[in-house]
Amino acid sequence: MKLLVISSYTDTWNSVRPEAEMLIGLAKLGVHVELMTQPDTEYHSRFEANGIKVHEFHPRKKIEPEAIRRIRQLLKDGRFDAVYCFNNKAIANTNLAAIGLPVKVLTYRGQTGNINRWDPSGYLTHLSPRVDRIVCVSKATRDDLQKQVWGKKNKVCAVYKGHDPDWYQDTPVSLQQFDVPEEAFVVGSVANIRPRKGLPILLKATHLLPRDSNIHLLLIGRGMDNPEVQALIQASPMADRIHLTGFRTDAPAIIASCQTSVLASTKREGLPKTVIEAMAYSVAPIVSDTGGSAELIEDGVSGIRVTPGSAEEIAAGIQQLYESPELCTSMGKKARERIASHFHVQRSSEDLLKVLEETVNGGF
Repeated sequence: MKLLVISSYTDTWNSVRPEAEMLIGLAKLGVHVELMTQPDTEYHSRFEANGIKVHEFHPRKKIEPEAIRRIRQLLKDGRFDAVYCFNNKAIANTNLAAIGLPVKVLTYRGQTGNINRWDPSGYLTHLSPRVDRIVCVSKATRDDLQKQVWGKKNKVCAVYKGHDPDWYQDTPVSLQQFDVPEEAFVVGSVANIRPRKGLPILLKATHLLPRDSNIHLLLIGRGMDNPEVQALIQASPMADRIHLTGFRTDAPAIIASCQTSVLASTKREGLPKTVIEAMAYSVAPIVSDTGGSAELIEDGVSGIRVTPGSAEEIAAGIQQLYESPELCTSMGKKARERIASHFHVQRSSEDLLKVLEETVNGGF
């Protein structure tokens, strides 16, 4: 089978690794994979070392005549069985480029929401009749998108974007540089400031924690200097125990030094990488039940699931882990085991191969 992948790999090595390694795994399973992406990707040499030819181009606009021409020519010359597009620029241009060609078009969807069958713009991308299969990052994303497609619902499927616990071997970062006491019970949260990430809810939860506890909150990400965020921090009864790191490329190694991690998102999560990274470092996760977040854990065993928007449940989860160090340690260990057993990148490659075979052979 010949597969052309069109995606963007300009982010950091850690950010693109799950997707990139899934494609490398696919190549190792016998698929002839070629990739169209920017020339400056950090993964370029690793792709080529694993037999994946890299075409140095990526669409710059959603509709770009030059991109349509180049994609169509490559599809024709390469006689590809399928083309898999990972972002809206790639999808929109490929849908036009593939018109009349005997190639299956697959698209990737990484979050819930934001697509509606009554919105005409959706028909440029996932809802286009030229799309043969939509591969979602989680079951929640799949179930959400199936409500918007016309006709055959199982054209929308789910393949987890897996990881490998062995990727996470960095030495945990000392938290003393952020003025966190060595003996503190640290709750870490990695999220840039966006309304749906639920930071105000997490900060509201700090009002519900025991005031005489040794619980500290460590916030990792951009935007924490926002005046509204600063006001919420200063209003917290544990303001002197809330610490900010700013944006960090070593966020996983920072979370590795925490006792628990919290993702307080209110909506539109796919399969959050920050939760997976915490789990891979054996850090007990607390996640809101939105999108694919809850699929990552077994509630009460390898993590704690809370209702989106509930500061009370977040506070209760934190306090439970704080008061039971044995449970916290056990839950962290089970979390790492769950990534290895249910969300391993090798399994993702195998599942993606099944989807490709079904799609190309018309067996779904």
